[in-house]
Amino acid sequence: MTFVIGAACVDVLDRACIEECPIDCIFIGNRMAYIQPDECIDCAACEPVCPVEAIYFEDDIPAEQEQFVTENARFFTEPLPGRTTPLGHPGGGTVVGALGVDTTYVQQY
Repeated sequence: MTFVIGAACVDVLDRACIEECPIDCIFIGNRMAYIQPDECIDCAACEPVCPVEAIYFEDDIPAEQEQFVTENARFFTEPLPGRTTPLGHPGGGTVVGALGVDTTYVQQY
């Protein structure tokens, strides 16, 4: 299991979660942040600092936001709009910087 970022993050991007993540697995898209699910160690450091309570343990995300579990993974496993290859494991989120792109679902949210 992993933590995921839900709907409350869309168009907020506070970034407090990024500062707390000890392994730098949170990446910034255009409208929201995404947690790299294969790198998240379930430490929960990010969850209490989120000012809009957008971060959930994967099994605890509200039913109406379950699509965000898929979108957090899709951000890394499928080519994003305008890109030909998946992001994969690009290194730490702060190293990569803001990517300026979201999954199609989040773009249209």
